[in-house]
Amino acid sequence: MTGLPSALVGDAYTSTHHWELLCDLVDVDNRMAGQEGEAEAAEIVADAFRSHGLRDVGIDEFEIPGWWRGSSALVVDNGRSHVFDADYQVIGLPGTPGGEIEAELVDVGYGRPEDFETADLDGKVAMASSFTPDDYGRWIHRGEKYYFAANNGAVAFVFRNHVEGALPPTGSIGREDGPGPIPAVGVSKELGDRLVRYAKDGGVAAELDVAARNEPATSRNVEGVLGPDTDEEVLLTAHVDAHDIAEGANDNGVGTVLVSEVARLLKQVEDDLDTAVRFAVFGAEEVGLFGAYHWVDTHPAEQVKAVVNVDGAGYSRNLDVYTHRFDAIGEVFEEVADELGVPVDVSNDVRPHSDHWPFVQEGLPGSQARSKSGESGRGWGHTHADTLDKLDVRDLRDLAVPLAAGVLKLADSAVTVDHRSREAIRDATIEDGHEEGMRNTGGWPFEDLDEE
Repeated sequence: MTGLPSALVGDAYTSTHHWELLCDLVDVDNRMAGQEGEAEAAEIVADAFRSHGLRDVGIDEFEIPGWWRGSSALVVDNGRSHVFDADYQVIGLPGTPGGEIEAELVDVGYGRPEDFETADLDGKVAMASSFTPDDYGRWIHRGEKYYFAANNGAVAFVFRNHVEGALPPTGSIGREDGPGPIPAVGVSKELGDRLVRYAKDGGVAAELDVAARNEPATSRNVEGVLGPDTDEEVLLTAHVDAHDIAEGANDNGVGTVLVSEVARLLKQVEDDLDTAVRFAVFGAEEVGLFGAYHWVDTHPAEQVKAVVNVDGAGYSRNLDVYTHRFDAIGEVFEEVADELGVPVDVSNDVRPHSDHWPFVQEGLPGSQARSKSGESGRGWGHTHADTLDKLDVRDLRDLAVPLAAGVLKLADSAVTVDHRSREAIRDATIEDGHEEGMRNTGGWPFEDLDEE
């Protein structure tokens, strides 16, 4: 038995609620954190929560460092001057300061730590690929590459996509209190390959012109609750914001609508819940996980029994769960896989990105629910191509059922999920190879422990 009645499973496999809600979200056009579209999307989700019968539905506002996109242009001179200023060639990265830079452009390949250590970047523009080699052992986040460049003396950063299709990648490089230290842009694979060719002999003369507006803004979280009024809660979360260059269908429209769909399904078995389930859709994930940090900062740790954060779930129908060494969460989803007869890939790896991380770094049981992808990186994500046509309602149905079954099990009073010490989380983060990159970005949360 999964705990999900057959009629409920049948409902899930004929549902179109998530797809209709996803259409509403992508039709907002721009859900950039702190901007009007994000606020509109939050109201859409709140209305959906109310329609499902959740209680205490509300929107909680908080301040963030806002960012608005301007134009970007890159000029290189390899004996002939080439101007690249189209949106399909070059775009600013959120959190970039504005600026005009004239310097030599140097390619540092994949942007691994050792690639930066061997490059002379002082006073130069550093360019790195979005690809991380499969044999490296872990994925290297864009922010790590950006701050490796800045900390090694670069005066600007160019992030070249490894996915073809004239799709310059976006993604935040800002700080908690405002923009990053040097201008940064994303360029398409096609332009990136051209720039690599121009710089193959050590570098090429370049001019980078980035316009951007950085000023305070307001973001918001949306929440609602099912089940008994218990002190301890299971949280199913996602983020509602998206980058301004596309529809944000996959990242993270899919996560948001799956949270809403699981709420709709579990409402039908609300009387079977031993523990309250809180459905929380956070704002401002893409620019610094601000919504999740705000939630953790304003709620007691003992309120959290477990967190399942849905982000990156639109790649396929096969659920992929990262437990961050909280083994009880993994055991629950392994049971779900056995009972439903569907594949669920469970890993205990640490992933210090997305909205589970503010919980995990404090020792609160947190997991990330994704779906399996056959390639490195985000694929269409963080590009103009993150659009509805890449998705399939059948995948949403196949993901909603094991997610609902897993959350229902976690809410069972017989299931215990122990909190862990911050020291244990720090050690696991180091073990999985994230310390160097996180220190480099200024995002290492364990400085106080290191001083003891």
